[in-house]
Amino acid sequence: MASASSLFKSSLVVGKSGRVKPQTRRAATLTVRASYADELVKTAKTIASPGRGILAMDESNATCGKRLASIGLENTEANRQAYRTLLVSAPGLGNYISGAILFEETLYQSTTDGKKMVDVLTSQNIVPGIKVDKGLVPLASSNDESWCQGLDGLASRSAAYYQQGARFAKWRTVVSIPNGPSALAVKEAAWGLARYAAISQDNGLVPIVEPEILLDGEHGIERTFEVAQKVWAEVFFYLAENNVMFEGILLKPSMVTPGAECKDRATPEQVADYTLKLLKRRIPPAVPGIMFLSGGQSEVEATLNLNAMNQGSNPWHVSFSYARALQNTCLKTWGGRPENVKAAQDALLKRAKANSLAQLGKYTGEGEADEAKEGMYVKNYSY
Repeated sequence: MASASSLFKSSLVVGKSGRVKPQTRRAATLTVRASYADELVKTAKTIASPGRGILAMDESNATCGKRLASIGLENTEANRQAYRTLLVSAPGLGNYISGAILFEETLYQSTTDGKKMVDVLTSQNIVPGIKVDKGLVPLASSNDESWCQGLDGLASRSAAYYQQGARFAKWRTVVSIPNGPSALAVKEAAWGLARYAAISQDNGLVPIVEPEILLDGEHGIERTFEVAQKVWAEVFFYLAENNVMFEGILLKPSMVTPGAECKDRATPEQVADYTLKLLKRRIPPAVPGIMFLSGGQSEVEATLNLNAMNQGSNPWHVSFSYARALQNTCLKTWGGRPENVKAAQDALLKRAKANSLAQLGKYTGEGEADEAKEGMYVKNYSY
């Protein structure tokens, strides 16, 4: 892992007096290929378009298997293909969804009727994206914390993903409040995100920058706010050090909420107040889109919190990049039965429309089923 000091090269020069003088010069910085700069900005603005957000359907095959098992299906490629076909082919999905994050298998996969998944998405004016990180592994010399791997070979993989039709990327790393977080873990998370972002932009992909602050813990909302400030300060320091173009990135932060096991719960208005205060202190207005993760909130809770954040004007597009908070009811409605496909797609569209309204600050919460209000928090969640 590199530190701020390693980004500078120092040499020693002997002056006339014979004293040794340190001389510091800035290391060469990376620049985005000029041919991609305009495209990156255009892509980011397309995804950050009014009333739309991101469908995160990039679960690994193993995690997708857990979802399928919850409705009694085996984890086979055919079943994964059937479910992903259901999602991308929902009629009118592009009215509410501007981008879809895919797992590598899905990027190269066809639907059950032989159409390329990426082509089905683009026909709905949905930008295809790709998960590029290789998952979390233990961080040595830390307090039982993690770091995200995947930088090795990322440039060549990103170039191939671009050729396949992907136009944005996602890299998720995590910070745990109960485990510190240690300065080492925060620095490692920020540095990895910055290197990934620079490599992605250099290969034509808009990077989604995602340092998830896990819900795990009994801490209150003030502690979450304190940690989030430190994390985002570090992230933007290293993004700048790596010459990442802010106009060509998207952020995927956690909302500022109490820990999942905290007795004091927060209202949507409190979540919005703390979260927007964090953004205004740490996020440059040049960033086009803030696409929040749901992080185990219930479908309705995630929508209510997003709606509260859009009750006033913001310098960014404040929207969503949800996985379970868009798919949970849809998956249960489908149940693996072909005759339920339309009903499942209707459930997906209902959630997508609700979050579209929340992005516009017009969601009321009326008519929501009790099932959509059930929390989806899982301690030590991984995917």
